[in-house]
Amino acid sequence: MAEAAARGAAKPTAPPAPPKPAPGPTRDAYIGIDIGTSGCRAVAIDAAGAVLAQAEAPLPPSTRNGAEVTQDPMQWWAAMHACLKNVAGQIDARRVRRLAIAGTSATLLLCDKQGNPVTPGLMYNDARAQAQAERIAGVADPKSAAHGATGSLAKLLWLQGTKSAARAAHALHQADWLAGRLAGTYGHSDYNNCLKLGYDVERLAWPEWFAGLEVRGAWLPDVHAPGDVIGTLSGEVAGELGLPADTEIAAGTSDGVASFLAAGASAPGHGVTSLGTTLVLKLLSERPVFSPPHGVYSHRLGRHFLAGGASNSGGGVLRQYFSEEQMTEMTPLLTPDQPTDLEYYPLPDIGERFPLADPEKEPRLEPLPGDSVMFFQGILEGIARIEAQGYRLLAELGAPKVSAIWTTGSGSRNRAWTRIRERLLGVRLQKPRSEHAAYGAALLAAGIVRKSFQ
Repeated sequence: MAEAAARGAAKPTAPPAPPKPAPGPTRDAYIGIDIGTSGCRAVAIDAAGAVLAQAEAPLPPSTRNGAEVTQDPMQWWAAMHACLKNVAGQIDARRVRRLAIAGTSATLLLCDKQGNPVTPGLMYNDARAQAQAERIAGVADPKSAAHGATGSLAKLLWLQGTKSAARAAHALHQADWLAGRLAGTYGHSDYNNCLKLGYDVERLAWPEWFAGLEVRGAWLPDVHAPGDVIGTLSGEVAGELGLPADTEIAAGTSDGVASFLAAGASAPGHGVTSLGTTLVLKLLSERPVFSPPHGVYSHRLGRHFLAGGASNSGGGVLRQYFSEEQMTEMTPLLTPDQPTDLEYYPLPDIGERFPLADPEKEPRLEPLPGDSVMFFQGILEGIARIEAQGYRLLAELGAPKVSAIWTTGSGSRNRAWTRIRERLLGVRLQKPRSEHAAYGAALLAAGIVRKSFQ
């Protein structure tokens, strides 16, 4: 009977399976960072390019001592850290998949194996390395963008001769070092930032003429295409920022290239003009164009190239003579379709970089009319002529004729100046998708750039 009872007893049931964890959010957010000279900006976008969040943090002014211009890299880190934490707090941070950084071109520092800076950041306009620039001129390919005292190669050679060199393991640009700080590993860069370090963007290799300069090859970074994944956030940094530990870090780019990407230009013949303190042109081309005597060089962009240059002319000249309030008051009084015939070449000081590299070129701002409005318009016309001359020069050197121009910077919002420029350029100016280099870096992180230019 006992046996029958045992046979009739219910069999024990297995414990219920634990519930499946709820699926996490789609990893569809991408962050771009732009670290400049006066501040940092971060922008988060979705896979379609829509802005999800953004943040800014200021930077202290650069330290200047004659030709020496420096910043403390730890201040870059603090500003970027604050921006990333701010952006992560505005969205569901679990959505973030990848980020990329744009930095000022030719800003360079040395750090040790652990990433600790052993020098300040030598800024893009630090011109102390005159003797090193002369050495470069004696051996470098004439077409190289590494020529000049403000290039990162001249800075590297100068740093090689300092006491700090004994503790150094890496020579890195601003964006390179910040990406390394996020990942906890150093020694990576991209071919846009390395252009002025001498990297050959046509052959995608360091040049053979480096041997004539005794460049410390062990310090040179591994060079990647902008947007390529080079690592993930370190666990410590991910915890500090509130971002997923597997957030990918993409190779970055220079701020100028990021601004081009942000504007929306996409086909050969498309140009982007930045009207800030200086005048910067970039024109998408199917072939690279280099001409050091004209200050022309080319960044690589996938299978295309960005030919262009930067003039010393621009808004900096205007601010030498007028306040923002004065320019606002005078703008409605301008007559953009009636030229002043004042043949000005507006420069803030002696020296020009593009469309003619002439360190002795003097500003031309005479004759002075008795009317301040006419003087204002004459300067605007002069800057516009330099812009038009620049695009014509690029076409003469082998780039395509400009077919459309997107314009960014504070000067782009002056309607009368826009009309003056359209008259001299013969091209209608387009409004940019975004004026922020951080947005261009976000597009890079999202892979949109790779789809557009590969």
